[in-house]
Amino acid sequence: MSTTQRQHTRPLSPEGDSAYHEGPILPWHRSPLLHSLDTLAEPTAAKAGLRLGDQAYAALEELIVTAALPPGSLWSEAALSERTGIGRTPVREALQRLAADHLVILLRRHGIKITEVLGAEQLLVLDARRELERLVSVCAARRATRAEREAHVRSAVELREAGERRDPLLYLRVHFALKRFTCECARNPYATRALSPLHALSRRFFYVHWDRFGDLMEVARVHADLAEAIGRGDEAGASACCDTMTDYAVAFTRKIILE
Repeated sequence: MSTTQRQHTRPLSPEGDSAYHEGPILPWHRSPLLHSLDTLAEPTAAKAGLRLGDQAYAALEELIVTAALPPGSLWSEAALSERTGIGRTPVREALQRLAADHLVILLRRHGIKITEVLGAEQLLVLDARRELERLVSVCAARRATRAEREAHVRSAVELREAGERRDPLLYLRVHFALKRFTCECARNPYATRALSPLHALSRRFFYVHWDRFGDLMEVARVHADLAEAIGRGDEAGASACCDTMTDYAVAFTRKIILE
C-alpha cells in the first residue's frame, strides 16, 4: 500500500484518485458478543450515547487504523468533520487525543498529517506492548468476574471465526472490542491508558501488511488462546500466551522490514 503524501482539502469522491478512493466501510458485524461488549467504533448515529468527542475519536481511529485515511496523507479539519459527519469542535478534541496516541501529527497552518507506518517504529511499539500486555492480561485473569471470564471464552470463538473467514476488518473489530474489554477487566486504568495507543498502532500495522505476510487464521488463533486463558483465570497461561502473541508480532514485523 502506497504511503505517498497527498494533500486533501475535502474528502475525495468516487470519481477522484483511485489510490485514495474512500469506498464504504464494511457493514458492522452483529454478533451477540460484540453487542454485549458495546465497544466498537460504530457509526455516529448508533453511538448517540457517547460524547461527540468520543464518537469522533472512535470514527477517526478506525479510519486511520484501516488506512481509509492513508498513512502520510494530509487532511484539513473541515474535511475530517465532513468525513465523519461530526462537528469541528469534537473532531478537534479527537485529533488532540489521536496526536497523543501517535496516529496523527498536527501541523500548524498545514492541517493534519496521518503518521507513516514504519517497521522500525513498530518494533519499539512491541517492546513496550510486550510488558504492558502481560500485566493487563494477568490482572484480567486474576480479577475478572465469572461473567467477564465467560465473555472472554465467547470472544475466542469470535476470533477464530474471523480468522476462518479471512476477513481482516471483521477480525480488527472483534480484536478492538476484546482488547478494550480485557483492559476493563484488569482494573488498572494506568496500564490501560499506556496500552491503548499501542494497540491502535499495532492494529494499523497489521491491517496494512497482513495480505503480504500475515496468516489471519494463525494470528486469530494466538489471540483466541490468550482470551481462553483469561477466561479460565489462568494467570500463568495468560502470561505465556502474551509472549507467544508478541513473538508472532515481532516476527511478522521483521519480515516486513526485510522485504
